Amino acid sequence: MTSPAGPPPTGSGDGEQKRLKLLAVTACPTGIAHTYMAAEKLAQAAESRGIDMKVETQGSIGAENILDDNDVSTADGVIIAADKDVDLSRFAGKRVLMVGVAEGIRHPERLIEQVRSAPVHTPGGTAAAAAAPGGRERSVAYKALMNGVSYMIPFVVVGGLLIAISLSLGGHPDPSGGLVIPKDSFWMDVNNIGVIGFTLMVPILSGYIAYAIGDRPALVPGMIGGWIANTGALYDSKAGAGFIGAIVTGFLAGYLVLWIKKVRVPKFVQPIMPIIVIPIVATTALGLFFIYVIGKPISWVFEHLTSWLGGMTGTSAILLGTILGLMIAFDMGGPVNKTAFLFGAGLIATGNQAVMGMCAAAIPVMPLGQGLATLIRQRLYTDQERETGLASLFMGCFGISEGAIPFAAARPAQVIPANMLGGAVAGAVAGLAGVKDAVPHGGPIVAVLGAVSGVPMFFVAVAIGTAVTAVTTVALADVRERKRRGESVEHAVTREPELALVGAGVGAPGAGAVVGLAEREARGATAASVESAGSVGNSAGSGPRVRQDVPAADTAPEVRSEVRSEVRSEVLSGYLTEQTVKVRLDAVDKEAAIREMAGLLARTGKVVDVGELVATALRREAQGTTGLGEEIAIPHAKTDAVSAPVVGFARSAEGVEWGSLDGTKARLVFMIAVPEAAAGDEHLRILALLSRKLMDAGFRERLSAAEDESAVLGVLSEVG
Repeated sequence: MTSPAGPPPTGSGDGEQKRLKLLAVTACPTGIAHTYMAAEKLAQAAESRGIDMKVETQGSIGAENILDDNDVSTADGVIIAADKDVDLSRFAGKRVLMVGVAEGIRHPERLIEQVRSAPVHTPGGTAAAAAAPGGRERSVAYKALMNGVSYMIPFVVVGGLLIAISLSLGGHPDPSGGLVIPKDSFWMDVNNIGVIGFTLMVPILSGYIAYAIGDRPALVPGMIGGWIANTGALYDSKAGAGFIGAIVTGFLAGYLVLWIKKVRVPKFVQPIMPIIVIPIVATTALGLFFIYVIGKPISWVFEHLTSWLGGMTGTSAILLGTILGLMIAFDMGGPVNKTAFLFGAGLIATGNQAVMGMCAAAIPVMPLGQGLATLIRQRLYTDQERETGLASLFMGCFGISEGAIPFAAARPAQVIPANMLGGAVAGAVAGLAGVKDAVPHGGPIVAVLGAVSGVPMFFVAVAIGTAVTAVTTVALADVRERKRRGESVEHAVTREPELALVGAGVGAPGAGAVVGLAEREARGATAASVESAGSVGNSAGSGPRVRQDVPAADTAPEVRSEVRSEVRSEVLSGYLTEQTVKVRLDAVDKEAAIREMAGLLARTGKVVDVGELVATALRREAQGTTGLGEEIAIPHAKTDAVSAPVVGFARSAEGVEWGSLDGTKARLVFMIAVPEAAAGDEHLRILALLSRKLMDAGFRERLSAAEDESAVLGVLSEVG
């Protein structure tokens, strides 16, 4: 909630003009460079207007240059240039302007003018977003859903893998109880720990969706609501609502809390509203609403689906397999899935094992298919999703369909139809082939342990269903991506050229800075390239401090030469050397430029496969241009085509068309390549340092004017 206010104070009581002080936060959920580019642009625009500004960056290597209470208390306004959620509670009582991170890069001057008349952020409220013509911010619903999914993924992975490990090492088939682990055994304890992780994943999803919408007061009602949604016994259902129910309760809790916050209460009650009143009221209301209003239809659906399936047991095996596959794949642990599973499991005791065979073939298709999709088209997925995809493949082998839930929650319109199509195909093939399963469990593990008859066709059914799911997911995701890009062009909305390395993982916050510092200390470097990693200013209005060992422009040439020779081996931790610098790039198009840059990197002997390096870099370009604007491009790849990290730089006199957002041709081209096994966040540190420093117009001019490779290296030594 915001309230209008007049202009910020511009003078003190004695009439003396006060210097305006602004704060900013820049953040991007997947990109690396844009966080720092926006920070530099805002800082430069503020400095040119005589305005003090301090910028906090929330990049892939963690939050840096963090705004403290003193900064906030003396600030006249706050600019939030971010494409992910930023905690606004600390800015209560200040003017807050919210835009996408691209706006911070493209129109920093405009934002500085707009924040002066922005609404004042009130406790528990949300800041108003600027209707900036040049950028578009993700919707609140999208951000909330992604927030819930990101917190849920570790629970899915840990819980699923522990269950899978305990089943594979401690389980055995039992006709009366499925895949059984002996009680009081070590592996039963491991299994129980995994079950706890799985049990928590649904409340976590719900809770953090609610948190993203209604802040801390919404966390408890969201989590308890998710637990209720997943516990069918509370509303007389044999199955809970699963992750779909969690999404519903998460949004209901978040918006319910927002509504309660708007209720005016006496002043003496206000302090206890966020910690007592709002959580209790929202939790009670949401819980009762789900039990008495939403839960009853879920129970009704479960009962009637069971009766309907019972009437189909004498029909075509292909039709029944198709229907069971569709149901198994729809909600992965929800009422529809559980109806099909319990229907098949219940018929085992009557001697009809064919129905469970259809279910068993469909169960692993979703996690296997989604995991395979992350390998087929890596550019469509974030680093975290690709890592989750590997875990999903493992879980699929053990019949744990919940491994696909993070993908379904993040992209329901693409993933759920693909899952259902693959599940239907697997169920139909198993039904046609007469596959049977003697235990109420699914996945390849039951075939390996001897519980399945018709094993070859069982694996054929699983393989076909998995392939259908993966291909359909990729196709639908591609359509969605093309549609998004088309809308971006139509509305002149910028789409970030994310600097997320193909195949790269994101490590612990701040790890890159620590690695870089350790290397520089070990090699005896005289100073860090930036005194405080990520610091846009050590105090309001100050920019990054340049290394003191870099010669100033007016230093004598012989002195500069001596200093350059001392720091030459330390450019970007030694990854960029005179050997990988070229003052004239011959290529006239992007692909040729990437090939030429790959050849430049190959001079070091660290490139073991030039063709694969080029192919990986081009796949990254297909995901989105690495042309950053300002005549800069930074193509990059994480691939085993290189044996060690290496960075190259080349200049193009005519410029290369790179599809940059500002329409400029790339004249300054960097290429970064690191092996898959590269430790830490060193590649993130390189990207962060480069993107931040390249926003300095003076630095770009010096880089463009350097006469030869040695001079270029001397300028680049300013980076680190």
